[in-house]
Amino acid sequence: MKVMIRATEEGTSIMRKFLVILDDSRECLNAMRFAAMRASKTGGGVAILSVIPPEEFNHWIGVGAVMREEARERIEVHFEVFAKWMRDRQGIDPELVIREGQPVDEIIAQIREDPEIGVVVLGAGTDKKGPGPLVTQLTKISGGLPIPITIVPGDLSKERI
Repeated sequence: MKVMIRATEEGTSIMRKFLVILDDSRECLNAMRFAAMRASKTGGGVAILSVIPPEEFNHWIGVGAVMREEARERIEVHFEVFAKWMRDRQGIDPELVIREGQPVDEIIAQIREDPEIGVVVLGAGTDKKGPGPLVTQLTKISGGLPIPITIVPGDLSKERI
């Protein structure tokens, strides 16, 4: 198990990463802001996970590889916008993880594979349908997760974050 330790005036502490999910939702922005600001204040890091669902490539086998590469390129461009803000404003250099599969399964797998992840940060949607599928699914199984989940309201202002 790889664990980073950092010294503080009070003693030593384990460095933890905040895991944030990168998707096309509006609430993703607040989750990114919250994770970067908390990591900056606590000396932690940020891991940004983007999951490519398998159904995106099931159309034609020959085109699947091209579609997969295009999805990865879109994710990397999207990530770089958040990463630049985190580096410039919060002094955080986030890492990008891209996985393929069902989102909840891949989030759980990432948590189990990276012992430095200490908190999952999710943004909650504000529409009448509810907080969003990831928030709904992960909160249902949260009692079995080895780490806490922080849910950031989607309509929370930058100042309040």
